[in-house]
Amino acid sequence: MKQNPSLQELISLQGRRVLITGAASGIGRAVAHRMAEAGAEPELVDRNRERLMATARELEAYGQRVEAHAVDLADRATIEALWNRLQGRTPDTLINNAALYPSRPFTEVDEAFYRRVMVVNLEGPIWMCRRMIQDRGAQGGVILNIASIEALLPFKADLSVYSTSKAAVIALTRALAREHARHGFRINALLPGWTRIPGADQVARRGLLGLDWRVLRAGLEFHQRLPIGRPAPRTRSRAWCWSWRATWRRTCTGP
Repeated sequence: MKQNPSLQELISLQGRRVLITGAASGIGRAVAHRMAEAGAEPELVDRNRERLMATARELEAYGQRVEAHAVDLADRATIEALWNRLQGRTPDTLINNAALYPSRPFTEVDEAFYRRVMVVNLEGPIWMCRRMIQDRGAQGGVILNIASIEALLPFKADLSVYSTSKAAVIALTRALAREHARHGFRINALLPGWTRIPGADQVARRGLLGLDWRVLRAGLEFHQRLPIGRPAPRTRSRAWCWSWRATWRRTCTGP
């Protein structure tokens, strides 16, 4: 590694293979575009095959090799099958982005609802991280877990289970960073706030058209917390977090 790499070298991911879950839409799709733009070869994972293939076709414009895998992260067997297929070409970087964002009053939460959220939002990243660390071994690698500001500072009612799942992702990230940094792994969590994605826009649109005052009030309260008064575009992902070149900064480990 050069002592003072150029800016182009710092942001280049040429020749790197990046596995992104939840890559068919929203933040995951935007990250996939950034990865391909920076020269990486994306491995796209999502349960929605149609949208997944559409994203893969979009990325072909960057001239990189793109692979798409229709996988339901609620099913551990399909997770294991995915990694078994990747034997011999294990990705350098794993971005755990896939998650459910359902809302329900806490007193109405039942076991089925709780399990549905936790199995995707927490157990999915657990098993993905386990195989990444196991399969990469002494080669090390980069893992970025997408958590949420909701884990630290909830703004909307009815998201107790979601917030809990994301707080657990932060705890997982810290534990793995502590345990595996000495083996060459750099493991971080990113906590997005309000990001302009289609799902958020649809909720806002329904609130406006239906005059749903609960949605409108929640949006107003959250908007007042934005430092510069506007949400982040989903394309402005913090590429330095997963840049392979950033591995020289060992202090950049943990959330």
